[in-house]
Order: sequence, then C-alpha cells, then structure tokens
Amino acid sequence: MREYLPPHIGAFWFRDITGSTANEAAIRIAQKATGNTDVFSLFLSHHGQSVAATGVSGNAFRHRSFTLPFPGSVKVPAPDCANCFFGQTPDRCRMLCATRVADFAEYASSGRIAALIIEPVLGNGGNLVPPDGYFRELRRVCDDLGILIVADEVQTGFGRTGTFFASTGVAHELRPDIITFAKGAGGVGIPVAGVLMRPELDVLEPWEHSSTAGANPLSLTALEETVNYIRDHDVLDNVTTVGASLLDGLHALARDHVTVSHPRGVGLMQAFDLSDADAVHRFLPVAKRHGLIMRGSRYGFGRAVKVRPPLIITPSQVEDLLDRLRAALRTFEEEGS
Repeated sequence: MREYLPPHIGAFWFRDITGSTANEAAIRIAQKATGNTDVFSLFLSHHGQSVAATGVSGNAFRHRSFTLPFPGSVKVPAPDCANCFFGQTPDRCRMLCATRVADFAEYASSGRIAALIIEPVLGNGGNLVPPDGYFRELRRVCDDLGILIVADEVQTGFGRTGTFFASTGVAHELRPDIITFAKGAGGVGIPVAGVLMRPELDVLEPWEHSSTAGANPLSLTALEETVNYIRDHDVLDNVTTVGASLLDGLHALARDHVTVSHPRGVGLMQAFDLSDADAVHRFLPVAKRHGLIMRGSRYGFGRAVKVRPPLIITPSQVEDLLDRLRAALRTFEEEGS
C-alpha cells in the first residue's frame, strides 16, 4: 500500500481484523506516544462496536443501555453545515467547529489530550463532507495543542472517496499522524484491519495490543488482492468519474423533489436528506421495491439516506440507479411522504 500513503506515513500495525480494535490500537498508540490520556472525537461520529470505540463515538443512543466508560472522552461539534452547532452559515461561520476545539481542550478536558479521532467523511453520521478549509484549521489547532490526529478511514479508505485514502484526497490538509482501515480492505467481506502511522509512533510492544486472528494469511491475501485490483482496474479513476455523475444526479433530484435536500458527497460516498428519521424509515422500503438497497444514517435515528454503490459501478449503472431513485421518490411522494 505504500504508494497510496501520505509521504509521512511509514509504519504499520496489522494485528487487527475489525475497525473497532484498529481504532483502539490507534488510541493506545497515541496515549503511549504522548503520555496523555484524553481522546477528542466528533458529534455524530462512529468509531466501532467495542467498549472503547463506542465510548468515543458521538451518539448518545449507543450508550443508553450500557455502562461504556471511557474516561477522558470529549466530544466536539461536527462540521455539519446544514445543522451548524453554532447557528452559523458557511459564509460567515469562521470555521468555529475547528477553532473552538481549543476551548473544549481548555474547559472540557483534563488538559492531557492524546489524540483527536475523526472520520474524514462522517459515514454513519450521514456521509457529511466537511467544508473547504476545515481540515487545515483543525490541523493547525491540533498542532498548537500538541494533539495527534487519527484518521478513521474504516469507511473512507480503499477508494471510496476517489483516492485510496481520503487523507490523500479530500482530506489531504488533515495530514493525520495515524490512519486506521478495515471494511473494504478485505474486498468481498473478508475481515482485515490495520493501523498506519508516522514511524516515530511505532511504540507498541506485541503484548500491548493483539488479536488471535490478526495478520492471518487469509486476511493478508485478501488485502493484497484488493490493493492489486484497485490498481490494475483503475478503480480510483472510475470512482472519481462516476461519482461526479452521481452527485450531479442527486442535485437534479433535489431540484425536482421538494422532499429531498442537502445532496452531498465525494467519490461514491454520497447522501441526501429527507425531512426527518421517520420519513427515511418510510422511504427505504419504497426504494427496495424499486430495486435499491439503501440505508439511513445514525442507525435509523438520522434524516439522511446514504447513496454508496459499489466502486466498480459503471456510468450506465449510475444512470439506472438515478432512474430507480427518481421513481422511488415519485412513489414515496404519491403515497404521502
């Protein structure tokens, strides 16, 4: 994978098979390397299913039925411009969701912050793409405070946004110190995960983080073949090309359908909003009747409909997808949206 990595990333840790534990490894690395404890994360974020990964995820509904302690977890506002935490609009917000991280460090933390973990595109949160300048400002704030940045690329990695990692494309100004990956790395669902980092952060001993099946031959073979397929079949170029057509189509749907708002995305990680979560619940079965398997955001608590087709989708298949989506929206509105 080295040819696809940011130039400052030169070490790896392949002892995981899920994104949850890869993110836990990243947290351990950051804590050991810095000697600090706290971990910042974003509202709406999703970092996994384990106790620690759920503990740093930014959705209260995932915590209600359990005791999920993660001392030092601090949540900060997400760059959700359509629902700005600060009540601002993009033309006059002054990137408060990034600059005010310093205030959370000063007033809401122990002052001993090891890392900020962030999805370059917030997947479970609704495929939210931060505005231009956000990553640059967030990097500046974290540098000023001595905070390491972990890019959780479990969903965005392996071509989903049009570059191998979002950290070399839409989020290149983030310059993460650590990158985690999983999901698409195994191609057809074979579990594989890993952690990539700056060489000086390769600080864990083998007994400090490991799993029985980590780095098994099947997973590593799947990983290698996935990388080879992406390279040999120009998958990244395809994602960029058809992704642009798909986004144009979502914008056209928003113009034609009053029920659709905030079309957004990058590569083949796109979404649009309906009026509320209940509307999404009613729309998804309609979409399925029209031959579309789609998901909502925030495990059904959000108002977004995610549009994330396979990376090998063709231009004609994108047109078919949009035709089906248009028909599904028409049916949805006729049935009483």
